[in-house]
Amino acid sequence: MLVIIEGGMIQSLFGRADQPEEEKKTSFFERMKQAVTRTRENLTDRIEEVVSFRKEIDADTLDDLEATLISADLGSATTREVLTAMREKVDRKQIGDTGELKRVLKDELLAILNRAADSKVKVVADPPEVILVVGVNGVGKTTTIGKLANTLRAQGKTVLLAAADTFRAAAIEQLEIWGERTGTEVIKTKPGGDPSAVLFDALQAAKARNTDYVIVDTAGRLHTKQNLMAELEKMCRTAQRVVPGAPHETLLVMDATTGQNGLQQAKVFTEAAGVTGIVLTKLDGTAKGGVVVAISREMNLPVRYVGVGEKQSDLIPFSAVDFVDSLFA
Repeated sequence: MLVIIEGGMIQSLFGRADQPEEEKKTSFFERMKQAVTRTRENLTDRIEEVVSFRKEIDADTLDDLEATLISADLGSATTREVLTAMREKVDRKQIGDTGELKRVLKDELLAILNRAADSKVKVVADPPEVILVVGVNGVGKTTTIGKLANTLRAQGKTVLLAAADTFRAAAIEQLEIWGERTGTEVIKTKPGGDPSAVLFDALQAAKARNTDYVIVDTAGRLHTKQNLMAELEKMCRTAQRVVPGAPHETLLVMDATTGQNGLQQAKVFTEAAGVTGIVLTKLDGTAKGGVVVAISREMNLPVRYVGVGEKQSDLIPFSAVDFVDSLFA
């Protein structure tokens, strides 16, 4: 059974089974800190520039701070919300120096992330647990599936992969490569086949074998086209018929380097597939990691995982506290 904690899967799924909890937490924080290095440098340096020529923190300081937050890709709506709260504190003389400015900014960002993290994932009493993975092509969807399978397999869980992206050239072959790397069986059909039929076969096989997890790859092209969205809806109905309550988690994979441009695709997929959480890939490759906060606020969805590198182990559970602390470390 998959147990959920704030911000994602329980952390014992990640790392060695015998690794002390405090040691694992430190490891996750250090990896998060490294992943947001470019964002932290961008944000911290600009904040220092904003306050360096001012004797006190006032309304003009916050006006200058606006461009800094937008440059970190918080987006205009999120930036307005943060600055409104901060202006109230400035008016009440609750922000007097740079240290207090950063502390209040941290608190506001954390509050937004925690609001989205209130979203709960279904607790599954009987296997299989079905995880539907959606997203446009090129965001790292198949790689994310492979990394997640690797994590679960390393903890002794049984996993089946369903190659239900039957439309994209080489999608099935790419998933099979990850299956070989992680020792995970892939249920597939020929290219161009019916995705829902693949899912049906995978779920039937998982039920017969008492498999713990089924992770489902889905088509990601033409995210604005009705036919693709209809196919995702059909897959959700198929999953529910075979495994009541499925899919138990629907993860939308997004590329952090695309920033605000990813929000529209997130909205489209959420409407069609009932997205319950975000996986943000390539966080280590951008100076605009503030998009994490923007996505959480705009979609009211928690970020479940972040991709922080190319290795199989470079998928870590998202912690709002670690993320915000890393930005100001």
